[in-house]
Amino acid sequence: MNPDTRGVLYPAQLPAFCRLPPPDRVAWLVRWFWIPEWRIAPGRSSRQHLIAFPASNLVVEPNGVGFAGPTTRSSYRDISGTGWAVGALLRPAAVPFFTDDPGALRDTYRPLELSNLQVPVSDAMTSSRDGQQRHRLAVEAFTDWLTGTAPAPTSEALLANRMAELIDTDPAVLKVEDAAAHLHVSVRTLQRLARRYVGLTPSTMIRRRRLQEAAERLRTDPGTSLATVAADLGYTDHSHLANEFRSVLGFTPSTYRRRVSPATG
Repeated sequence: MNPDTRGVLYPAQLPAFCRLPPPDRVAWLVRWFWIPEWRIAPGRSSRQHLIAFPASNLVVEPNGVGFAGPTTRSSYRDISGTGWAVGALLRPAAVPFFTDDPGALRDTYRPLELSNLQVPVSDAMTSSRDGQQRHRLAVEAFTDWLTGTAPAPTSEALLANRMAELIDTDPAVLKVEDAAAHLHVSVRTLQRLARRYVGLTPSTMIRRRRLQEAAERLRTDPGTSLATVAADLGYTDHSHLANEFRSVLGFTPSTYRRRVSPATG
């Protein structure tokens, strides 16, 4: 699975886009930094569709900074003109610094007055250096702000990080009980951690990973049957996969496959 496109429904429509690993000093706060840049012809726009990761993002743009809470459905953004963004996919341990109740920020974007973050990141992104250098400087500026602002992590916050990492990377975790057993905690503890540090339930986090993986499989391996994809990802049958697609994305796996198939353009 391509880490640079997982969660992106139509990667062929992406503008210039990269995901960068965080420096070690903020690895407990940030899973990765993501940077899109675009230059759209006048009078045109590009719609970017996502199955977002079950997490929050801190995003710097030319006109400000915002906190994007966890999502419960697919999302999209229409971009036009010339622009950029520098986002940090936050690990759970970072979330309490921005909100005591991430669940209240589901599917929302809250502007933040953080000029001491926006200005240095913007300076880096608008410098005359080449793309890789600009991105490196932007990540360094973002990292400097985070390390100078965020408090040290608690043991509970680090456990929340482990929970999210496990759910997102271990395909054997198909149920909340699986994750709880791996972490040697109760299901109730897992649910409390997810509520405080993520804003989504553990079962929602597991379903999101499986849905992202299903979309990736349908896009990159169009010859595979829906039944095979469903079985490989732990769905009871392909109808459950179809129901999950419809409830989150608003269309069926077959419809998605037709949209991304090279044969149909």
